[in-house]
Amino acid sequence: MANPNRVILKFLVSGGTKLENSWQFKPELVDRKEISALLPSDAVHQGFALLAEPLPHLHIEDIIAQGGNKSNSTVIILDQVTDPQNVGAIIRSAAVFQADAVIIQDRNAPPINGTLAKASSGAIEAVPLVTVTNLSRALEKLKNSGYWCIGLDSEASESLEMVKPSPRQAILLGAEGSGLRRLTREHCDRLCRIDSRGALHSLNVSNAAAIALFALTRQEPEI
Repeated sequence: MANPNRVILKFLVSGGTKLENSWQFKPELVDRKEISALLPSDAVHQGFALLAEPLPHLHIEDIIAQGGNKSNSTVIILDQVTDPQNVGAIIRSAAVFQADAVIIQDRNAPPINGTLAKASSGAIEAVPLVTVTNLSRALEKLKNSGYWCIGLDSEASESLEMVKPSPRQAILLGAEGSGLRRLTREHCDRLCRIDSRGALHSLNVSNAAAIALFALTRQEPEI
């Protein structure tokens, strides 16, 4: 509601909900059951539902242009990560560590809907979610614009701890289980693993994204 780029069409509030006085539009008071009927069966709405237009669509060229105006730029690229809870959590981490965008393919990716927005804890309003048709072509455009592409792979020979941040960097993460696809791996400048000390050697993809963002934004990049 605080995002000026959002066009809000309808805002439903259940009758027993305490209302704020600072909203710029009038909510429609309805019965809680009416809200539940409009949403998926597993949605937790807490007495609120908002219908809004999609955010303006950004292209990979827009992100590259924006990054070119900054001293540092980090983007996250997801290769067939389909779980909206994971994608939402990754967008949230991207907002925390000031990544410029999360890039996904328009196929084999979750829809940009209320489930994903809620999973991101509102971060989808702050970090652009950019869809591309061809992930390999998007990677080539990033690399040609000076982005260093770092793919996460639990079987990689190099540890992420050894990688120094770059002024322009893209962090690539693959789907749970299968990881990065072959063609995506081939477009990476480096493949790195997150070292483990326990019995398991792989992380949930959203946890891996948060660790990688922390590791690659923790210090000034090397020029």
